[in-house]
Amino acid sequence: MQELIYNQSKIPKSKWRYGFRSSAATGCGWIATHNALRLMGYPSHPEYLIRYYERGLPLLNGNLGTCLFNIIIFFKQKGFRVKVTTRRSKFDETVKNSDVCILFYFWHKKYKPGAHYVTVHYSDGKFLGYNTFSNSTGPDNYRGSLELFLKKRNYFGAILIAIKNKY
Repeated sequence: MQELIYNQSKIPKSKWRYGFRSSAATGCGWIATHNALRLMGYPSHPEYLIRYYERGLPLLNGNLGTCLFNIIIFFKQKGFRVKVTTRRSKFDETVKNSDVCILFYFWHKKYKPGAHYVTVHYSDGKFLGYNTFSNSTGPDNYRGSLELFLKKRNYFGAILIAIKNKY
């Protein structure tokens, strides 16, 4: 069983291949699932998650990452309560009322677009993100508002998957 993954770019390229590429390149979906499970106290095995998502609808064999719907289905099949919202104005409240969340968003740098999944939860008055940046070494503090974090960084098309424990 693995511990939390704070930075997917640190995963060796030969470890945990996802589709045709390395998890360092396109593994944020299974990594967000892994981190969510670990934060709720459940065991998680990267090899299992990779196989699960590769059998589902990995976008172009994982070259474009993991399909959002597969993450939702995974947690529902495992008996977790799942709620999905696209209203940024509800993100902060939703995170506070969930055990853990997975945030999906689009980003761009000049002409290079991309998308990313991060695990988010609220603890001690802070919104904490896991596997946010390529230089992350631990939980990333999003300060007082997830909505403001997204706005400040110009991330768009955000979707929040809120997960509550089975019990």
